[in-house]
Order: sequence, then C-alpha cells, then structure tokens
Amino acid sequence: MPKEIIYKKLIRDKIPEIIAADGWLAKTKIMQKDEFMKELKKKILEEAKELNDGRGHKNLVEELTDIQEVIDAILKEKKIKFSEFRKAQSKKRIKRGGFKKRLFLIKTVEGK
Repeated sequence: MPKEIIYKKLIRDKIPEIIAADGWLAKTKIMQKDEFMKELKKKILEEAKELNDGRGHKNLVEELTDIQEVIDAILKEKKIKFSEFRKAQSKKRIKRGGFKKRLFLIKTVEGK
C-alpha cells in the first residue's frame, strides 16, 4: 500500500509540481473565497510560528518573505490597494508609534 501524508492546508501554486517532481501525487482542490480567506489567516499564523522558531539570517528572510506573500494575497483577495495598506500603516505609526525604541511593557499601575 502506498504511503500517504495528510496536510489539509493552503499551499503555494507551484507546490503540486514540486511534489510531482519528487514522484508523489498531490490531491488538491480550489477553495471558495470565504474558505480561502480563512486559510490565508491560518497560513499567516503558521508562517509567524516558523519565523519565531527559526534561526539565522537566511531563515529570517525566508519566513518574512512567506509572511509578505500571505499579506499580498489577502490584500489582493480583499481588493485593498498596496498604497492604501501603506497609508494605513503610516497613519498608525504616526498615531501609535513604531518599534524603534524597542520598548517592552512590564506592567501598568493605576494613578500617577
């Protein structure tokens, strides 16, 4: 009996070809829009975990690339222009700041 591995997750477009080149058969389906968005959100969490677990510069670049790819797919799926996204990012940075100061909140205490 042939070996079988169950994944049940969103994959990049060329993965079935890569799997076939390794001598395996990939069973896939095309998702509906709502299911696709749900899977994109799960994928960004998966990629964030891989970023957190990874080591080294090359891994950092690879995982950030994967995260950006998911962000790009969400923007496209929701018809959000990249310029709108960057404008919102800039606005939020002005209002709440970025991460340049490397601040770590330990606790808050009521009053002054």
